[in-house]
Amino acid sequence: MATIRLLLLFLSIFSTATAQPKDTHINLGSSLSTSTNSTSWLSPLRLFAFGFYHEGAGFRVGIWLDASPNKTIVWTANRDDPPISSNSTLLLMSNGLVLQTTGAQQKILLGEISSASLSSASMRDSGNLVFYNSKNEIIWESFDSPTDTILGGQYLPSDTELFSSASETDHSIGRFRMKMQSDSNLVLYPKDTSDTYFDAYWATSTYNKAGMSLKLHLYLYEDGNMYLVNNTDYNSSLVAEGGVADNGIVIYRATIDVDGIFRLYSHIFPRNGIPIMTTDWEALSDKCEVKGICGYYSYCNLVDDQPDCRCLPGYNFTDPDQRFKGCGRNFTAEVCNGKNENFTMENMHFGAYYYSISSTKIDECREACLSDCNCEAAMFENNNCMKFSRPLRYGKLAVSNTVSTTAFTKVAIDIPVIANSTNSSPNATMMVAVEIKKEPRGKILIAVIILATCSVASIAFSCFLVYRNRAQSYRKMIEDNNLRLSEEIVLRSFSYNELVKATDNFKEELGKGSFGTVYKGTLYNSNRTVAVKRLEKVFEEGEREFRAETRAIGRTHHRNLVRLLGFCDEGSARLLVYEYMSEGSLANLPFKAQSRPDWKERVRIALDVARGIFYLHEECEPHIIHCDIKPQNILMDGFWTAKISDFGLSKLLMPDQTRTFTGVRGTRGYLAPEWYKNTPISVKTDVFSYGIVLLEIICCRRYIELLVPDNEIVLTDWVHSCFVSGELHKLLGGEEVEVKTLDRMVKVGLWCIQDEPALRPSMKNVILMIEGNMDIPIPPSPTSS
Repeated sequence: MATIRLLLLFLSIFSTATAQPKDTHINLGSSLSTSTNSTSWLSPLRLFAFGFYHEGAGFRVGIWLDASPNKTIVWTANRDDPPISSNSTLLLMSNGLVLQTTGAQQKILLGEISSASLSSASMRDSGNLVFYNSKNEIIWESFDSPTDTILGGQYLPSDTELFSSASETDHSIGRFRMKMQSDSNLVLYPKDTSDTYFDAYWATSTYNKAGMSLKLHLYLYEDGNMYLVNNTDYNSSLVAEGGVADNGIVIYRATIDVDGIFRLYSHIFPRNGIPIMTTDWEALSDKCEVKGICGYYSYCNLVDDQPDCRCLPGYNFTDPDQRFKGCGRNFTAEVCNGKNENFTMENMHFGAYYYSISSTKIDECREACLSDCNCEAAMFENNNCMKFSRPLRYGKLAVSNTVSTTAFTKVAIDIPVIANSTNSSPNATMMVAVEIKKEPRGKILIAVIILATCSVASIAFSCFLVYRNRAQSYRKMIEDNNLRLSEEIVLRSFSYNELVKATDNFKEELGKGSFGTVYKGTLYNSNRTVAVKRLEKVFEEGEREFRAETRAIGRTHHRNLVRLLGFCDEGSARLLVYEYMSEGSLANLPFKAQSRPDWKERVRIALDVARGIFYLHEECEPHIIHCDIKPQNILMDGFWTAKISDFGLSKLLMPDQTRTFTGVRGTRGYLAPEWYKNTPISVKTDVFSYGIVLLEIICCRRYIELLVPDNEIVLTDWVHSCFVSGELHKLLGGEEVEVKTLDRMVKVGLWCIQDEPALRPSMKNVILMIEGNMDIPIPPSPTSS
């Protein structure tokens, strides 16, 4: 798991970056009890809850969407354990979350910590339950062990699985699983099966598309977009229809449901109104396509778009009250010891593994199954006869007229076949079989030996054909899958009239950028709110910047980068369409007392920005120097996640290039000294700008302030003076913060703004130092710019 974390750090999957605003901590000794009103811990905005929930006559421990009227369960601890009895208590202790039951029995339910280093916990508004140590470092979190659901900001690593629940009211492990395979394919299977083509019923068509060494991971973004991503620049869009509610909160969850279908849901919580849950996407629309939806010797038939399990002729339900469990024989004789009969079923399809396939006629196929003791059923399709041995499974009555199959199921006739409206198919008719004649024993023995020899040869040849064709079949399933995924994010091309309509003729201005004005808009086809940047410099320079920006952003995707959705390049019109960031820019937050984030939020925002810059510098290809890092270009979404915007001034680096010369660009005050010295511009230029922004975030003031004492006008000089004198508390105006974190942040900021680029740390080291994972030497005095 640690390796996976490192690989996905730069795709916004590193979970320490998902903290929500006003994150509250649950202290050691806190408890929950089934016998009191204190049965759960709520997230700060009361969106999610962790604790005891009722199931049957007992309780389970889990996480649910508390803001939802139905309290949707999204995670359950120890799913297959027996329900917890009443008079039970959960106690947060230094070695984990301890469950105390009747009789004073105790067991560590969650997060067993061998070193007893647990210090506090937090139920976040993302739906993630997190345990911290005394250094405020995450040592356990529920996002690392999903059950049947992933939430916004959560991922499913390679070689891990989600399991459906047993029922809507029983959240133990059910009958289906979804696996993010090491071959980069996301596949749905019945639970107790191997990872083979014949058991799969849905896949994402990404079989090794990212390369053998670049395993994909499923990631659900907070805005509802769902991607298969790796640790570099490969993206495959699974769902790209998400958005953020304009007048409330929207939470996305992707769940493998009880019926085995993987679906994406959105829960919208308007500020004034009734919560709404909608299904935004589903992997399959035909529920009978789910292999295992009906058990052995049964088949699925759609009735009013719902799966109805029916027994094959000659079989009865093993449990009439739970028909999905399958059927059993209503005859006792073996099919090779007497008279047999075949039932012909039109449009019946068996999706299981066949042991033999041959080209023949339909009557010959029926007779071939009758004379083969191993054959339990045969299926004739496209002049091919496929034989199936016991047990028969994955039966489905096709509803499409384009599918033409005929199935033969074989039963012995020692007793009358019981047929009724629920057990037999309306398309089934009985075919009388040929009776096996008695022959002298010697002839029978010779015939048996010849038949056995031929059977061995036939089976060996069939196995060879199956072995050769299985890989081709697997690839064919991928190619023929209904959901075909793009190998990369495809930007949408908008017409100018579309964007005029979307913005109501550019009515509502959100702000001005370096190359144009940004307007709020709504896409009429999806009712999604977007930000439309109208470039005003459309001559040579503007066109060049426009093309560079669309290419650069179109190839990047990171949690801390504003996502480009599309563009307009019509005549002289140059427009860019971005995701809408509802909370505005960072320039509006730290400098206003009424909306100033608290200290923990500011530390998190500083890390968000650092991770976004790190991705640009080292993870995306080609590498990007932003050249204009400033608070106005750092935007906040509805979850207060900081995202870097405005790549219009970006300078792309070739893979073998680390420095470049260019004209002066960017915003005064945040510019590194090399801009004015005509010296090479490198990634360290962005590090300098980040250092200024970091000091502004720490102190909640701008780089230059005139209405202050003379020694405080220039922020960098004042910060260094306070650092040298050991008076860092002056920077915060009485605000109480964690002293070690403040010291660490200030030292990082002072190192970033060193006059000499070689002295500035890389963004990777910036992240490590802020997180406390790298020692920070005493910084020298920076040269004021």
